[in-house]
Amino acid sequence: MTQIKNRYFEGERILYGLENADLDGITFGKGESPLKEAKNINLKNSIFQWKYPLWYDENVKVENTTFETMSRSGIWYTKNITIKNSALQAPKLFRRASYIDLDNVHFADAQETMWTCDHIKITNSQINGDYFGKDSKNIYLDHVSVVGNYVFDGAENIEVHNSTFVSKDAFWNCKNVTIYDSTIDGEYLAWNTDNIKFINCKIESDQGLNYIDQLEIKNSALIHTDLAFEKVSNMDVELTSKIDSVKNPISGKLRTPEIGTLIIDLNKIDPTKTTIDCPKIDKKVDQSDMNQEPKD
Repeated sequence: MTQIKNRYFEGERILYGLENADLDGITFGKGESPLKEAKNINLKNSIFQWKYPLWYDENVKVENTTFETMSRSGIWYTKNITIKNSALQAPKLFRRASYIDLDNVHFADAQETMWTCDHIKITNSQINGDYFGKDSKNIYLDHVSVVGNYVFDGAENIEVHNSTFVSKDAFWNCKNVTIYDSTIDGEYLAWNTDNIKFINCKIESDQGLNYIDQLEIKNSALIHTDLAFEKVSNMDVELTSKIDSVKNPISGKLRTPEIGTLIIDLNKIDPTKTTIDCPKIDKKVDQSDMNQEPKD
């Protein structure tokens, strides 16, 4: 293996095509694509200061390294990359990359990051920024904190454990999502998604969980959640808390200790297709009466 230690580099493609190398204590200054098309690289204790540092690479291990703000669009079309104990400060950092393993990293500005990527594992990390994970697939998260709207829009095959999301419009347009032991706080959760499960979760969401096919919720609390389950089909929901309001579910089962307001429009749904097991419903509203034309 080539050894490069304690160096400062500037210039475009300064180490283009480098293979089979250990880099330690390297600062990459101004100059685009310093490690483009590199293979079998171990990099630690280093700094990227400029654009496009790791494009079209294969088999890269990174540790204790900083991607500064101007290292934007940094890791595109790269396959098999591991990053540990690192500060990822730049936006748009991952695109069309695959086999990504991140542990103990901090995304300071994850705007438009991790788009159209495949096979992603993230553990013990913090993510801050909108539109993280758009159109990506085969995703595993454990002990991850996400603060940013529209997370995982259009993503597929997602498994989450012990994580926190503060995110408006999280998990929209997704397929095959399972979330365990996590907290989700944000408006309009999981609209237009197919097959999503929440196990042992706490959820707070204005008008969340609507327009879903195959929704499962077990041993979870929907705190201050209103107008939920509109146009939801094939639901299997068991809640441990009161839900503020439920509107026009299409089919399935709902078990909850209390519903504030149950809203049904007979012109839009057949209520016999949904079984509601609830000992206390504070108010029932037949919305079909409200939609009728006034009589002379």
